[in-house]
Amino acid sequence: MDTLWRGLADAVVGVHYAYIAYMLAGGFIAWRWRKTIWAHGVAVVWAVLIVTTKVPCPLTALQNRFRENAGQRPLSASFIDTYMRGTFYPDSEQTLARALAAAVIIASWIGFARLQRQPHPAAEAVS
Repeated sequence: MDTLWRGLADAVVGVHYAYIAYMLAGGFIAWRWRKTIWAHGVAVVWAVLIVTTKVPCPLTALQNRFRENAGQRPLSASFIDTYMRGTFYPDSEQTLARALAAAVIIASWIGFARLQRQPHPAAEAVS
């Protein structure tokens, strides 16, 4: 049974990575599927809340529950501090990493706004 709980905890890690990937790429995805910009906006707002306030991340809480059920200790730090900091960017560069993530998101939204001024390709096909 411990293997099941460990597997579920690992799956939550995968969901966390997928969420971060979507947070970074979702604005660009909306260039093609324009209605998804709202989901991306929610993802970004949630990420900002998690980073800037003491709002607990439900994915981290879920992972910790699965880890405890598997007989493992819960994470002693956040997902970012445990899995990303020091792996994807140096420990000392968290502010830069956040600024770069924000720049990528803002660039995707600027591109999205510019595309909004143009007719959607699917609308042209229907005309």
